[in-house]
Amino acid sequence: MGRPTEALVEAALRVLNTADPFDKARLGDEVATKWLQGSITLPYHPSLHLPVPDRPARLSNVKLVPPGLMPKLGKAGSLQSRQAIVHSLVHTESWAIDLSWDIIARFGEQEAMPREFFTDFVKVAQDEGRHFTLLAARLEELGSFYGALPAHDGLWDSATATSKDLLARLAVEHCVHEARGLDVLPTTISRFRNGGDNKTANLLERVVYPEEITHCAAGVKWFKYLCLRSRNPITDPCSLISLENEATERETTIVEDEKYVIQKFHATVRTHFRGPLKPPFNEEARKAAGFGPQWYEPLAVKEATQNDQK
Repeated sequence: MGRPTEALVEAALRVLNTADPFDKARLGDEVATKWLQGSITLPYHPSLHLPVPDRPARLSNVKLVPPGLMPKLGKAGSLQSRQAIVHSLVHTESWAIDLSWDIIARFGEQEAMPREFFTDFVKVAQDEGRHFTLLAARLEELGSFYGALPAHDGLWDSATATSKDLLARLAVEHCVHEARGLDVLPTTISRFRNGGDNKTANLLERVVYPEEITHCAAGVKWFKYLCLRSRNPITDPCSLISLENEATERETTIVEDEKYVIQKFHATVRTHFRGPLKPPFNEEARKAAGFGPQWYEPLAVKEATQNDQK
């Protein structure tokens, strides 16, 4: 009997085990296209349990330093500063590729997630690969290259800390870190424009920024799903995703569910994320991603107040 056709999780592991980030992005795009077009049909083989690496394969050409020792990036007023900022963005996107494929390979079968979960994060992974490729090309146009400057791996440190808990992974990586990106990107775009670099500003504004909103939205959507699945077991789990839009007779339940989800979010972030969330918040982008101030403002205000009292 021949070997079964490759499932999505197997393909995701091939991406994770590819060391060169440019090859990783290309392979990820190929896998995503096959899944979205139907060439890869199964999310996973139930009888095939392959190990997910604790750390994805990475080249050693990027000098890694602790986050606190990273050189200042500047405000895009000089070529050196623009190179540093774009290099930092390229590095972040390289990890974002791995994070997207990791959540598919690590949690999809384990948490019995519906097919739509796989599709959402395949789309995220494909976007992140495109962002990496475009920003790396722009970095070369600016006279530098990926690996020319130091970087830190704080993003993957958070992934490691949440490797056994999908709810925590969604909260920290997608609803905290990705949302933080939404907060700072408009300022970054303005700095590039003020520095006369409209090409980088346009890339960030027209491609990266709007797609990052959808990535954050995926985190919010599936965080809600997990919370509501445990709270309201029903026959069709996918219908939980649109629970907020159901008939008006469920209005009271919907309000209670939303309150429950937000409380769960606060508890999860306080457990798995160090320190307060940092304002100012991009309320418009966060709202577009599906969560309002009641999700994040208490984490900033309350935690900051506690720190002030110490």
